[in-house]
Amino acid sequence: MSIAVCVEQVSKSYGDFVAVDNLSLEVKEGSIFGLLGPNGAGKSTTIRMIVNITIPDSGEIRLFGQRMSAKLQERVGYLPEDRGLYKKMKVGEQLAFFAELKGMPHLTATKKIDEWLARIEMSAWKQKRWEELSKGMQQKIQFVSTILHSPDLVILDEPFSGLDPINVGLLKEIVQELRQNNKTIIFSTHLMEQAEELCDEICLINQGQRVLGGAVREIKRSFGWRYVAVDGDNFEDALDNNPLVKKIINRRDHTEVALEDGADPQELLKLLVNNGVRIARFDLVAPSLNEIFIESVTRTSGGENTKQTK
Repeated sequence: MSIAVCVEQVSKSYGDFVAVDNLSLEVKEGSIFGLLGPNGAGKSTTIRMIVNITIPDSGEIRLFGQRMSAKLQERVGYLPEDRGLYKKMKVGEQLAFFAELKGMPHLTATKKIDEWLARIEMSAWKQKRWEELSKGMQQKIQFVSTILHSPDLVILDEPFSGLDPINVGLLKEIVQELRQNNKTIIFSTHLMEQAEELCDEICLINQGQRVLGGAVREIKRSFGWRYVAVDGDNFEDALDNNPLVKKIINRRDHTEVALEDGADPQELLKLLVNNGVRIARFDLVAPSLNEIFIESVTRTSGGENTKQTK
């Protein structure tokens, strides 16, 4: 598979602040890539270097095998974390202006604007000024301005901020459609549940450095099967004071058993069967991306931030 974005040993500092420290990553074409990390980890700085807003102190960044140029910029759509369009301009005018900046013909842009406004259920707001929109509406319009010119690379920095669950679902649906159309999406967030749902691969950074990366499924497997989802009849007594069991968590429709380090789930299953338990469910469960995130960041931070980051 071709590489859409290649970041090689990139570093960026602002005086004494180390924002990105010798970071390398690759983003495959046609994938959704999660750039993850806690607040202040260096995610936004990395994105700004990818889109050529900020120049790295060292290292190299290539998009589709090329260094950034004005022509290449037209293949990129970027939704920054810090929002804001022109307050007095009408929605339709704003979208037409950004389409023109990306080289779209006027008639094509006009048609696409109407299509996208209908898709996000905001056709009636086309002649409204930006300042008249709610925060969620503004977010949807800025999202459309990012993808209106059908870019090959879409970079979304905290794209669901300020949206209600219905509109979060709508934008997630659009992101998945972009991927199906072989667009490449870099998705930056500190919310692991969203990343786990959407991303094919991730790179977790902390204090400006890469902590772990790769396919989400493989990363979760590498952290082991730590839990067992159990359901059945009269199994509770067999779990009490069990040396294989670290913690018992009662979920709505099953019991989740956290295993002690090094414990074999098959031994737990054997014990339950030998105690006459009728098993209706016994599923191995990998740790969530959120757990992996917390564990990895805590380990690399040593319990506290030792490096100043932006």
